[in-house]
Amino acid sequence: CTLDSEVALRVGGDFFFDPQPGDSPVNLVLIAGGVGINPLFSILLHIADIHGYQEDKGNRHKVGTAKLYYSAKTTSELLFKKNILGLMKAFPGKITCCFHVTQQRSQISEELQPHVTGK
Repeated sequence: CTLDSEVALRVGGDFFFDPQPGDSPVNLVLIAGGVGINPLFSILLHIADIHGYQEDKGNRHKVGTAKLYYSAKTTSELLFKKNILGLMKAFPGKITCCFHVTQQRSQISEELQPHVTGK
């Protein structure tokens, strides 16, 4: 987003991401805390599938970028972290994530360090 960008915000409840062929691509910012990652992880997987299909000729689905902000007490409580790292590696610049931990006391693994903020 840039200054004066229009954004839509949805907290809790029923939500989904189902772009249709011919829709304009949108950039998503997904914000999760703790186990609230579950539906957003499904959305990330769906986005990855669409990006994978975009390489096929004739695919009419288009999506922009997806940025996930995901917070938990410690890195051990970050669900799906290895899968999320894999998606970022498979789709660089298209899927990104910033993990935030609030009560981390131990060393953060080298693999996660570039993507973690907090204590």
